[in-house]
Amino acid sequence: MDYDFPDSGDRVIVALDFADRRSAEALVERLGDACRSYKIGLELLTAAGPGLARDLVGRGHEVFLDLKLFEIPNSVAGAVRAAGALGASMVTVHAMGGTGIMAAAVEAARDFPGLRVLALTVVTSMTGSDLADIGVGAGTEEQVLRLARLALGAGCDGVVASPGEAGPLRALLGPEPLIVTPGVTPGPVEGGTAWVGGHARPGTAAAAFAAGASHVVVGRSVARAADPVAALRQVREAAREARGAGARRSGG
Repeated sequence: MDYDFPDSGDRVIVALDFADRRSAEALVERLGDACRSYKIGLELLTAAGPGLARDLVGRGHEVFLDLKLFEIPNSVAGAVRAAGALGASMVTVHAMGGTGIMAAAVEAARDFPGLRVLALTVVTSMTGSDLADIGVGAGTEEQVLRLARLALGAGCDGVVASPGEAGPLRALLGPEPLIVTPGVTPGPVEGGTAWVGGHARPGTAAAAFAAGASHVVVGRSVARAADPVAALRQVREAAREARGAGARRSGG
């Protein structure tokens, strides 16, 4: 299924996977106008507090709060409202928490029209054997699709999954829901699946976009590059190429 990317530049999210605010702000400063969207996860939020997210929004950036919320519905709703008050554009909840948790998050987000609730399907560090360890007999792709259906039924705006699952997800969900893919690598992974930066199911930005991902999250390949702006430009170019290929396939 072809997917039309409205603005490829805004579809690349840079992960601020740092242990302190100073390091995160140094990367933001270095990227300047080249990057609009940033992801803040649990490590940086715990270290720096909510002020960084608020400041980034105040500077015109979009902030993806990757909180992976998995709590009782009331607590999840409270956290989502807090994310909305900070001005976040996206927040994640665990689809494994079930419909009650996801529906509570969606309801809490209604007061914040700019906030989209994403359901994390299967963490990209997990493999089929990890699922088996916790009593899930399905393989990773099957489980991702099962949870994506549940998320869509609960009203979530989209899902988070690995790059390799973008194609099956787009075919299942149709053109509207967001599909956000972390675990993006700068180039093909030797021998297929391998551990890259803590991700067990990685893939390239070009492949993810071509398969139907709406957004990709890039981390070390940009943050630790000698020239972060050039590294980010390469990912954005992959987005543009995927958009062009999709248009050619559809005759546009």
